[in-house]
Amino acid sequence: MNIEILKQNIRQATESLLEKEFFVVDVIIKEMKEKLKVSVLLDGDKGVNIEVCAKTSRALGNIIEEQNWIEGKYVLEVSSPGAENPLKMLRQLPQHMGRTLQIITKDNQNYEGTLKSVENDTITLQQTTGKGKKAQNVLHQIVWSDITSAKVVISFR
Repeated sequence: MNIEILKQNIRQATESLLEKEFFVVDVIIKEMKEKLKVSVLLDGDKGVNIEVCAKTSRALGNIIEEQNWIEGKYVLEVSSPGAENPLKMLRQLPQHMGRTLQIITKDNQNYEGTLKSVENDTITLQQTTGKGKKAQNVLHQIVWSDITSAKVVISFR
């Protein structure tokens, strides 16, 4: 089976298994030496926990077997995207309200600031420039379709 068709089938099957507050962020298929590695990344409006991932993995594994989508050996991983992965969907953003994001736009503008709001297809980022008494907060409204990369900045302070 074609990898792109397999990805579509797995995405659709996974979406049919999920409750409304959960969604598929990505399906990644890697060809390894002797098997395929199928990674399904899930998220939710309020995050996703290990129980949802495990339940989805079991049900999806059954569907893959019943439909005989993969011949030979494969590994199936169902997990949350993790903080190190970029945000790929606008729907992922509300749960990160108040966190620092790094945004790169199509015109190569680089923003790092606190996510203040998500309304329709526009996000508002508060960026602080300068330090001490000279610090100023600047609000940037950025349309999601203009964003090429969005990541949560992990701080260990």
